[in-house]
Amino acid sequence: MNRPTGQISVVSASHARPASAWQAAPSATRVRAYFASDSRRTIQSVLGLIWLLDGALQFQSFMYSRGFPQMLAAMEVGQPHWLASSLAWGVRVANANLGLWNTLFALTQVLIGLGLLYRPTVKPALAASFGWVLVVWWFGEAFGMLFMNMANPLTGAPGAVLLYGLVGLIAWPNGRRGGLLGERGARITWAALWIVMGWLWLLAPNSSANATRSAISSAPSGMGWLTNLLTHSANVARGNGFLIALVLSLVSIAIGVSVGIDWQARTFLWLAIYLNIIYWVIGQGFGGLATGSATDPNAGPLFVLLACAVYTTLPNPSRPNRIGRR
Repeated sequence: MNRPTGQISVVSASHARPASAWQAAPSATRVRAYFASDSRRTIQSVLGLIWLLDGALQFQSFMYSRGFPQMLAAMEVGQPHWLASSLAWGVRVANANLGLWNTLFALTQVLIGLGLLYRPTVKPALAASFGWVLVVWWFGEAFGMLFMNMANPLTGAPGAVLLYGLVGLIAWPNGRRGGLLGERGARITWAALWIVMGWLWLLAPNSSANATRSAISSAPSGMGWLTNLLTHSANVARGNGFLIALVLSLVSIAIGVSVGIDWQARTFLWLAIYLNIIYWVIGQGFGGLATGSATDPNAGPLFVLLACAVYTTLPNPSRPNRIGRR
């Protein structure tokens, strides 16, 4: 029986196959059917792996040293009083028993990741992640520095952890394109995010003559070849900060609006992916993963995953979408 074009399939490949056929299938096929049976399940699995990476990074020795709370305390400078005081409270709590609290932070992220990889616990894991995203975006990222003049899209604004939540909303297993946000909600959210990024590029600290050069020079590295690339890129950007900011502001707004109104949305989603790969390398230094003090891979990979999630909400008139419940 033919399905009408655009109807959402709610039966994953692994459920449609008889048990005997499932057991006889090659291991690679069974793994793919479990973790990537459809676009939604693939996004859930990738998101779970990133959460596991975050948990592993939180177990680094640096996180058990005084360097970690000092890194958190550094975000208090220049914040409004209500935010600075709450950040200071969080640092005091962490310092009281750093070993215990850091282990709990790490285990929380590991459990969220495992929950996303295990099909029966996807919904509880996503629900838990939404609460954890709020905690980390507040106390770990100071709301992406949006309340002070340090939020720069090149370096990860408006904060990587916010993107975990947005991806989770779209990947929620309810058999509906766009998950909890829906098709239109996912596109509107994407548009709002990119328009904000376009505005951030025009802020004075991000559009001065050497703003981009300074941002690139401050990117973490930990690898010799990356340090050389960052140095060369910073030299190229010298004195061109305003032009770079203006161009990237216009590009960001175009990416947001085009996807929001579904005009050439696929093309602009690919543009967003390419742009964020560049940001991830020369603005975020691969999130500082090689430095031993990274808490996550930064915003680049999450923007790519978010673009893929939004891509699945776009109608495809040529063939039915296969978006599973899990």
